[in-house]
Amino acid sequence: MNISILKSKPHYPILDGLRGVAALMVVAFHIFEAHATSHLDQIINHGYLAVDFFFLLSGFVIGYAYDDRWDTMSIGNFFKRRLIRLQPMVIMGMIIGALLFYFQDSVLWPTIHDVPVWKMLLVMLIGFTLIPVPPSFDIRGWTELHPLNGPGWSLFYEYVANILYALFVRKFSKTALSILVFLAGCALIHLAVTAPNGDIIGGWSLEPEQMHIGFARMMYPFFAGLLLFRMGKLIQVKNAFFWCSLLVIVALAMPRIGGSEHLWLNGIYDSAVVILFFPLVIFLAASGEIKSKFSSRVCKFFGDISYPIYITHYPIIYIYTGWVADHKIPFSEAFPVSILVLLSCVALAYICLKLYDIPVRQWINKKIS
Repeated sequence: MNISILKSKPHYPILDGLRGVAALMVVAFHIFEAHATSHLDQIINHGYLAVDFFFLLSGFVIGYAYDDRWDTMSIGNFFKRRLIRLQPMVIMGMIIGALLFYFQDSVLWPTIHDVPVWKMLLVMLIGFTLIPVPPSFDIRGWTELHPLNGPGWSLFYEYVANILYALFVRKFSKTALSILVFLAGCALIHLAVTAPNGDIIGGWSLEPEQMHIGFARMMYPFFAGLLLFRMGKLIQVKNAFFWCSLLVIVALAMPRIGGSEHLWLNGIYDSAVVILFFPLVIFLAASGEIKSKFSSRVCKFFGDISYPIYITHYPIIYIYTGWVADHKIPFSEAFPVSILVLLSCVALAYICLKLYDIPVRQWINKKIS
């Protein structure tokens, strides 16, 4: 079947805007993370939960975009559409990671300059596929699934979620899907309250513990988002983008809960935000309308750069983190540079979007139409 027949549905503009808000919070989280000494003193402390928010958004949007199309769409056709949407920027993220790799030499990764070019390029090529890089090719020493571009780990699980949806979960009744979401929620709560650091941070390596975290963080939010779409009855919400953006920012910027003595309290917070709070935010956002041209432009811009900035910003963060570690620079002194880093990430994302992502996807669609 020709995939050009399946026209894209209208977007939820507020959901697009919220994705951008969360993506910018991720960049800020990683900037502050360079100055943190532990999980306890990290500013924008819960910025890592943006990944779970993205998974929930993805599940909701996948349900909206594809649930009613399976009588006219094959599984192969679904995978083609998802690859066209996601894969070009995955490749670009790895290329940027490779281009900036040797500029990241630091006390954190003291052997980067010893990595042969052929090995770095091989890691880049593996990264193009999102297949996890074998431990023997860990060129950074952080045992990341994708050492050239750390956030690639979440795209790996995004693909796993899409495969599970297309092969199995799309056929689930609401009851069966509810049971799956309930069990996944229980697994997420168990992970959160028993985690050594009192949070659900992790998922970026092939170690069994990290794989457990990755699957737990993907299974509940993605399929809860799908269930929310199937069961939600939208209402009218005024100023939804403003209020939902504020709710997301507050949830991600919340200081550490429970300190170092009651780590499980932070785990309760993490699980409550992912299981209850984020679905509420997405429900409210999907219920809202954009009425002003300014709000519409903001949501569109934020939505446009959300994926590019998420998948391209981290190679720049590696450089910033190494610079901070080498010179032991406090945030108060690094503030001007941190602003430059943030603006650079936004600019890089926008350039990649306009000059690469959109043209490449249009070219691919023309070739297969």
